[in-house]
Amino acid sequence: MSLELHQLGVARLAQALRERKVSAVEAAQHHLSRIAAHPDLGAFVAVDEQLTLSQARAADERIAAGSAAPLEGVPIAHKDIFVTADLPTTAGSRILAGYRSPFDATVVSRLAEAGAVTLGKLSCDEFAMGSANENVAVPALGFDSAVPVRNPWDSARIPGGSSGGSAVAVAAGLAPAATGTDTGGSIRQPASFCGITGIKPTYGRASRYGMVAFASSLDQAGPMARSAEDCALLLSAMCGPDPERDSTSLARPAEDFSRGLKGSLDGLRIGVPKEFLGAGVAPGVRAAVDAALAEYEKLGARRVEITLPRTELSIPVYYIIAAAEASSNLSRFDGVKFGHRAENYIDPASRKSALEQMYESTREEGFGDEVKRRIMIGTYVLSHGYYDAYYLQAQKVRRMIADDFQQAFRQCDVIAGPAAPSVAWKIGEHGDDPVADYLADIFTLPASLAGLPGMSVPAGFDAGLPVGLQLIGNYFAEAKLLNAAHAFQQATDWHLRTPGGY
Repeated sequence: MSLELHQLGVARLAQALRERKVSAVEAAQHHLSRIAAHPDLGAFVAVDEQLTLSQARAADERIAAGSAAPLEGVPIAHKDIFVTADLPTTAGSRILAGYRSPFDATVVSRLAEAGAVTLGKLSCDEFAMGSANENVAVPALGFDSAVPVRNPWDSARIPGGSSGGSAVAVAAGLAPAATGTDTGGSIRQPASFCGITGIKPTYGRASRYGMVAFASSLDQAGPMARSAEDCALLLSAMCGPDPERDSTSLARPAEDFSRGLKGSLDGLRIGVPKEFLGAGVAPGVRAAVDAALAEYEKLGARRVEITLPRTELSIPVYYIIAAAEASSNLSRFDGVKFGHRAENYIDPASRKSALEQMYESTREEGFGDEVKRRIMIGTYVLSHGYYDAYYLQAQKVRRMIADDFQQAFRQCDVIAGPAAPSVAWKIGEHGDDPVADYLADIFTLPASLAGLPGMSVPAGFDAGLPVGLQLIGNYFAEAKLLNAAHAFQQATDWHLRTPGGY
């Protein structure tokens, strides 16, 4: 083969496997060797070589028997927010240390049914809370203590979060594809920072069963890969109704998104919100986005100026609603049934019961600073006297943000703009200022609050670092988004650029 295995995307590798130009075992071994060769990136937190090779051998047998599934033999890694029966699940937190799930998340099992081979679990911000993958409490492979994941384009910089490990694994060629989750932009922002493609489907398209919950009305799973074509294959396998296990799963049949990759963009109306290209956007990012929009016009699309007037309100709205839901969801982690439990927690001088002391000590030791911060904010806004003033008002504004999108979609078919206002910043640059991280999500939060599908597509560079173009569609418009991204990638090579040394 003219290209090395790690240079092949999902679609090309799947074809090579079906044509038996390469075996699933060879593909698995190649990627396992690359994972072992690049521990410095901190992307993987768990690998089981025997498990991976066993699945690969079974895939080769099915290919030989002529019963190959669409993703047969393709290696894929999973964000450590999805529970897996054969690998540990920590959600990036000490409080889940040693946890082994008795079942696989629906997304994991559906990809396995489509033939994918599991490479391992990927680092993420603790409980998916973060924009930089610096809020990690679990050691990566090769490390004795927790380390932030490093961007392969510049190892001194963050990869974005919370799906930073997933983005880095794909960008550095450690895996052809990875699963991610997007609560407020955690697929799109790291995809932008690492120069890969990632898509968050309409809320409810992919089952949340087995995905460790952060904010239940916002969390959504999606694929991260090199191209829109690859994401289309993966999303087709991941999506579909799951009514018996996820009450928020939509009763909408799975689609073959690859069929919608027709390439033609004639007449496509691309809405560009004035709020997405304001003073807060770095000049290099704006230049890359403007160039991408000009390329779309060459391909037959028409640019339409629109407005999303409540864009700035998405930050306070999101961090009220998400924190409130996190406060509720994380109450289940108490040291009683699974995960970490504090030792020597009894204080004879305390008036609290032994059980109360165990709860407090376990959660103090098990949760990191960012998780504690969000639990405290969430508990506050849900408390008596503040629920109406904060949480209820935030939900009302959330509805208004969704209405703004519907007004915009009367004028356009797809909305475009930067996925983030800047490129990746240096590790530790935001220090003890969590608000600086929160502000980086300003362009991804609105679509998450509205439950709309959105994706990030590589669109250029600023000072040698990747810039992502965000595309947002109306409900169930994933095929339209993927086709728009695919057409752009057929005309440009940004998605083919890889970081030096990888």
